[in-house]
Amino acid sequence: MPSSSPSVALPRGVASSGAPGTAAVPSPRRRALAAWLFTLSGMVVFMACLGAATRLTDSGLSMVEWQVFTILPPLSQAEWQATFDAYRQSPQYLLQNAGMSLEAFKGIFWLEYLHRLWGRIIGVAFAVPFLVFLVKGAIDARLGLKLGGLFVLGGMQGLVGWIMVQSGLVDQPMVSPVKLAAHLGLAVLILGLLWRLALDLWLEEPGHALPPPARRLAAGARAFLIYVFVVILSGALVAGLDAGLTYNTFPLMDGDLVPDGLLMHAPWWVNHLDNITTVQFQHRVLATALVAFALGLAAWAWRTGAALPRRARTAAAVLGALAVGQMALGIATLLAVVPLSLGVLHQLGALIVFLAAVTLVRLLRRPAVSAPQPSEQR
Repeated sequence: MPSSSPSVALPRGVASSGAPGTAAVPSPRRRALAAWLFTLSGMVVFMACLGAATRLTDSGLSMVEWQVFTILPPLSQAEWQATFDAYRQSPQYLLQNAGMSLEAFKGIFWLEYLHRLWGRIIGVAFAVPFLVFLVKGAIDARLGLKLGGLFVLGGMQGLVGWIMVQSGLVDQPMVSPVKLAAHLGLAVLILGLLWRLALDLWLEEPGHALPPPARRLAAGARAFLIYVFVVILSGALVAGLDAGLTYNTFPLMDGDLVPDGLLMHAPWWVNHLDNITTVQFQHRVLATALVAFALGLAAWAWRTGAALPRRARTAAAVLGALAVGQMALGIATLLAVVPLSLGVLHQLGALIVFLAAVTLVRLLRRPAVSAPQPSEQR
């Protein structure tokens, strides 16, 4: 009997075995594109960890000029002195680091310089391979538009970063927590888009529509991905307010599960952005709920059984384990009063959980290997 299943067109560059319900094998060219995008994703993760280190060491305000086209650091004693003199006019020096020596200044300068330089290196690592792939005909119009959009977002990220830094160069040596959240949020968005596009190129295959139980799970996974993004933004507010340096006990805050002073500012919504007590409390609640959500997805995937591709079930289980580990790391970071190593690892853990959620959503778009339909068995 002829198959009643709808035909599925193969994406460009993908070879198929020709047997219904079998996964296609991406071409070497698609694999090369995917490897490039995976590498860029890793570079963005490293960039975010560098950003966490600059924040935790108070290095982010050491460079008081944007210098878009300047790549080299100060090379002579005179250049170092001029850079230091500019810094000595900043609120951070006047209110926090008065009397700092030039040598001590170099210690905070180099980390911020590396952070900015790494952003430029990412731009080169994007642009040069893009042009090579384009010349070789490996990038079609649709993919080119997506990559062009990512390049624009990368440029916007540099601008948002400078706007954030400027907020700490006016009156107080402290960047706006909201602008810090916007800076991190845009980085996470770029990371998610890079990773998803890389997965599409690496895993692209024909397949049949997911059965209803799996479709419901896929919707839950998409909701979880959005929720992870929200929790990461709440963590950025904690970082921006140095809220992790207070209430260093768990699960109690100042001896209570629900501390006093949650809504002490007016209007009420301001508390969720700049009240240290509220910002840390809401991050705790959101993170705890995230673990429950992740474990619920893992259990849901397990119950769904054979209706899901095996690797999607595995991804859901891994996601649950990662969420538990990330919360444990967050508690350890809080109890230790946010040392540099744990603070950076906590940022890294958040990004890994986010990437795991992106991966699960992608794997639930289509089965990795579709089960043969009844009509195909005859």
